Amino acid sequence: MSVMTEPTVRATDSGQAGPASVERGILHYLGLGLSGGLLALLLLMAGAVIVVPAVTGATPYTVLTSSMEPRLPPGTLIVDRPTSTDEIRVGDVITYQLASGKPVVVTHRVAAITTTDTGAKLFTLKGDNNSLPDADLVLPAQVRGKLWYSVPWIGWVNNVVTGPARGWLIPGLAFALFLYAGYMAMSALVGFLKKGRESRAAANDSDLP
Repeated sequence: MSVMTEPTVRATDSGQAGPASVERGILHYLGLGLSGGLLALLLLMAGAVIVVPAVTGATPYTVLTSSMEPRLPPGTLIVDRPTSTDEIRVGDVITYQLASGKPVVVTHRVAAITTTDTGAKLFTLKGDNNSLPDADLVLPAQVRGKLWYSVPWIGWVNNVVTGPARGWLIPGLAFALFLYAGYMAMSALVGFLKKGRESRAAANDSDLP
């Protein structure tokens, strides 16, 4: 009596990833994309708040009130660059000291320019969201700069960076970026080693009779 048997077929790796592998691959690349986007955003914020003003001699400020809404709501980072008062025109947004030599500043729009008999200029300022102009005329010595660019919401970050936390924030960010770079490098190394092991295992299975 003979016994008929079916030939044994050994499954081999065909090079096609299954649904689980595809899903893991998508999640992996999605995570890398999100991480890269977050890093790019952090670098952009650092450039807007620290690098560009430092290189160009401009000054960053944070909008704290609603007087310049809707264009410059509270929390907006504004960057002013030094501008000759002869180049300031009606409609420009400038930052000025409430009192010459004092640290408190206001950023409003130029509503009018008056020239005195001596040739000196006096500026009338008004917030876009205010019904009345500022009470006092502004002297050229009070003007700190003209609005160059603004970035919404990042002003709060500027307050932290330039405030009491500056001493530990910058080193802390540098350390966090260092850890992030190390994590990405280790993840890439582990993935490379794992892929190598899987390739060797697949090759050994294909050699079996």
